[in-house]
Amino acid sequence: MTLRVMVIDDEPLAIERMSDLLNRLDDVELVSTHLAAMEALERIPEVRPDLILVDIEMPKVDGFDFIEALVNQGWIDAQSAPCICFVTAYPQFASDAFEKGVLDFLCKPVRLSRLEKTIDRARLSFAQRDALARLQEINRQLDTLRQSRAVPIESSLWVHQRGQMVRISMEALDWVQAEGEYVRLHVRDQSFLLRGSITSLADRLATRGFIRIHRSTIINQARLTALHSSRSGATALLDNGVELSVGRKYRQVIRQMQQDTAASAG
Repeated sequence: MTLRVMVIDDEPLAIERMSDLLNRLDDVELVSTHLAAMEALERIPEVRPDLILVDIEMPKVDGFDFIEALVNQGWIDAQSAPCICFVTAYPQFASDAFEKGVLDFLCKPVRLSRLEKTIDRARLSFAQRDALARLQEINRQLDTLRQSRAVPIESSLWVHQRGQMVRISMEALDWVQAEGEYVRLHVRDQSFLLRGSITSLADRLATRGFIRIHRSTIINQARLTALHSSRSGATALLDNGVELSVGRKYRQVIRQMQQDTAASAG
């Protein structure tokens, strides 16, 4: 049978990559792609997908909200119920709660070989005619799924690089620099752009051993080797030789950090 697939993701590059992968598979038809969950809901009765690949993290209506709205539409039955595969850049969302209802769980960046396994599982599900039971089970588990997402333990950042998603370990980061609507992540001799504000990233990195030394700069405390002061200002020296300016309002924070480090060492 030809498997009809719908893709829902708020990232255009993610949709482009998934579409490319699906187009490489035999007996698979990509019936529609959507940047918003509510738009996808309206199209489902028309395109009748057998499998929906839906991103968990989306603005306004996320992947879990999408499932709840789909089940509550009322017209889903054993013949029309699609299989659901969640897709996310955050592997920590995978948990035992996914085992009964969700057909599969894909972590970005998705590999072709891994996607093939999802397609095989979808075909098996239709042969066993258990798609409706799976969908109903997901709906029953939504509270548990949402709780599993509420306190994610982040250890990585995902960035777009040449049309694909690249995983950057937070521990590998040396320093971060603001660049307009983006931040640049410096990892030794490489750098990566991530969309977002440095303030929001500073909050995420604060519990991972990072400190803000300037309104446009965050450093990994483990990389700091020296703090130099002069009449012209203060600079922080990292272990890779990079020297960065320290904002006036942040100097006392770093001095306190050095004092605490010295006290704990003593």
